Amino acid sequence: MKRKDDSAAPRANRAKAASGSPDAALISQDLVFRIFRDNPEKVLAYRQISRRLGVTTREQRDEVFSHLKALKKAGLLTLVQNDEYRLTDPANAPAATDAGSGRSSRKNEAAPARRSARSPEAEFGQDPVVHRRREAGFDFPDAASTTDSRRRHASHADTIVGTVALATDKFAFVISEESESDVRVFTDRLRFAMQGDTVRLRLRGSRDGRPVGDVVEVLKRVRPEVVGRLQVRGGIGFVKPDNRKMYFDVFVPFENLHGAVDGEKVLVRVTEFPEDDAGRSPLGEVVRSFGQAGANEAEINAIMAEFGLPFEFPAEVEEESESISEIIPASEVGRRRDFRHITTFTIDPADAKDFDDALSIQKLENGHWEIGVHIADVTHYVRPGTALEEEAKHRATSVYLVDRVIPMLPERLSNGLCSLRPNEDKLTFSAVFELDENGKLYESWFGKTIIHSDRRFAYEEAQERIEGLESDYTAEIQLMNSIAKKLCAQRFKQGAISFETQEVKFKLDENGKPLGVYVKERKDAHKMIEEFMLLANRKVAEFVFKLKARKPRFTMVYRVHEAPDPDRLQTFALFAKKFGHHLDLANPKKISTELNDLSMEVMGRPEQNVLQTLAVRTMSKAIYTTEPLGHFGLAFEHYSHFTSPIRRYPDMMAHRLLEHYLEGGKNVDVEPVEEECKHSSEREKVAASAERASIKYKQVEFMSEVIGETFTGVVSGLTERGMYVEIEENKCEGMVRLSEIPGDHFELDRDNYRIVGQRTKRIIQFGDELQVIVKSANLLDRTIDFELVDNRPDAVKQRELQERRENSKPRGYRPERSSGGGGRPGGDKGKRRR
Repeated sequence: MKRKDDSAAPRANRAKAASGSPDAALISQDLVFRIFRDNPEKVLAYRQISRRLGVTTREQRDEVFSHLKALKKAGLLTLVQNDEYRLTDPANAPAATDAGSGRSSRKNEAAPARRSARSPEAEFGQDPVVHRRREAGFDFPDAASTTDSRRRHASHADTIVGTVALATDKFAFVISEESESDVRVFTDRLRFAMQGDTVRLRLRGSRDGRPVGDVVEVLKRVRPEVVGRLQVRGGIGFVKPDNRKMYFDVFVPFENLHGAVDGEKVLVRVTEFPEDDAGRSPLGEVVRSFGQAGANEAEINAIMAEFGLPFEFPAEVEEESESISEIIPASEVGRRRDFRHITTFTIDPADAKDFDDALSIQKLENGHWEIGVHIADVTHYVRPGTALEEEAKHRATSVYLVDRVIPMLPERLSNGLCSLRPNEDKLTFSAVFELDENGKLYESWFGKTIIHSDRRFAYEEAQERIEGLESDYTAEIQLMNSIAKKLCAQRFKQGAISFETQEVKFKLDENGKPLGVYVKERKDAHKMIEEFMLLANRKVAEFVFKLKARKPRFTMVYRVHEAPDPDRLQTFALFAKKFGHHLDLANPKKISTELNDLSMEVMGRPEQNVLQTLAVRTMSKAIYTTEPLGHFGLAFEHYSHFTSPIRRYPDMMAHRLLEHYLEGGKNVDVEPVEEECKHSSEREKVAASAERASIKYKQVEFMSEVIGETFTGVVSGLTERGMYVEIEENKCEGMVRLSEIPGDHFELDRDNYRIVGQRTKRIIQFGDELQVIVKSANLLDRTIDFELVDNRPDAVKQRELQERRENSKPRGYRPERSSGGGGRPGGDKGKRRR
């Protein structure tokens, strides 16, 4: 029966023009092939072909299927996947048409000229762009059956150069200085470019108001390596990436498996990228096997490899670190300010080993207090031009995974020579402040020092003294805490923002298995240390900035946090309004006040973590740069990172620059410093992503031990497939599928951040508190599935379950909606594209 929307007059008429009759037998093979010939670079699915031919009957569908199968068998078409085909040899398509039809066709010869200037619509078509599937590609083990190379010719004048940023497994963005906005590129047009690769891009108009294009050349591949689970069948291996943004699998021949077996997590290096996107997977070899997927060591090592984190230090770096003498020469002590006789202590986490900051305190004759912030003098030991320096610059930061630390510096330095351990003389670079008990700052001094820490405190021990425990150094800690509170109050009076994300911590057994998950509580001891570190970082930045009154200022490494984008802020305000919170954004000078008021309002409420996390994401991301643009979140005009050189390379850069200027050195060239700032900012993002991945894995591992248990959570996200629920007590997040919510069929109301039941009109929205049962926890995909607690009578549950089963039964063969098999040529049952 012909559908009303079968557009179709032109399509139906086209079929008639070719055949003279609507009968199925007169949809010729030549007519089917011409559609591919007229679209030589496109992948076309059965439904696209049928629409163009005006197919309306079962007989016509069967005829099209028959022609597609015959053309594939003749080698004219190549099956890409399921029911999607493309030309095997676009260059010889006109000749193939003539030979196949037995007719000469001048009109066909002219076709390429008419296609030379295609519109964006003609290039992309009106149908969804085909993307590579995420299943292992065992249907394409033989490269000989794929299409020949598809060459794209484009003059450089028609292209731009940019960097790839993968967004999903369906599309990426190319960021280019030659384009005002990022360009969207669908993954079947990326030419196997990966995250961070430099590509030449040809623009193809726009979609949804955003420019789109396709990659014509990959200019530079940053890291052609993939981490994933190895699947081996018949001696042939495929690696399915762990990274959900990766859009292709890697084919590994038997000789390149190097002993890796089915089911292992592996690191595979791509050795050959296909010249086209027509079905072949890149070719690779296993570089490292981490063991069976799902095991703790295999998964954590896979996370490290996925984000390019190093497993060990190069031998020459270790040798350099071991060769450094522990003895501090008298000449070195003589050129430093001596603080060894002044009360000094460190306060760090109980399990910390790298103590890079210490505090000293003494009362001055004028009644004020001298508080010293003493930082490990890492640059005294790590010299420019050494292997140690190059490795620290490359790593740029230590990475703190759940069960291990990947340090920026070798252990001999980070936990030994540089660590400010108690009862040892240590070399430091210090910021010393004269303050009164109200937190008023009178003088600042910066320079090289030597200290002798009297005591190493864990945060918990310092907190006990703040709360009244009479013990060693109680008076000093209580006084410093009082001053810190005054400094904090001054910051917030100046416009600092108090939003913080909650930090998840794990209790692990000796094998790294999580025994418990809890939210780290920030108490006064943490805030006290933070406040003095902020003071040191701010005053170091101000000191260098004011050394020269005119531009160009002295080059310095700044930690910059720009004001939030007004549009993003407005979106956040609308979101907060759904919870009953009002943000007045009319006065830009009072934005921080409004955000702080909101932070206080949500404290202790179910939506606290959701809103605070989103507020932080709404803010601009802090970066390292030589531009003194200020720090919006802290309300500082100038801010640097000076206090953690054991674990951050920008702090080492700041130390070197400050020392250079204190010694009267001239201004430093800005370009190389800016490049190092950019590199450090990028490495910081990689480290944060790896840390999140390890936390997610451990959360899933923990939840896998509590399947069937009930928890209280809040709605933290909504999609068309389901809603995300975050458990309040441990911040583990999982999904409740909309199709499985009992009592109704729910649909997403995107504009109002909620889902609505079609029959009952029940509304579930962000921040709603729900009871959920842990249904499953998938370690391989790092996902958790929940189901809502259903308190309805058993009879009602059974009836609904039966209805769902009946509604899920197939209702007949529909080629347009089928996911494969069912009589389609080349279709593999059960296969689908995700």
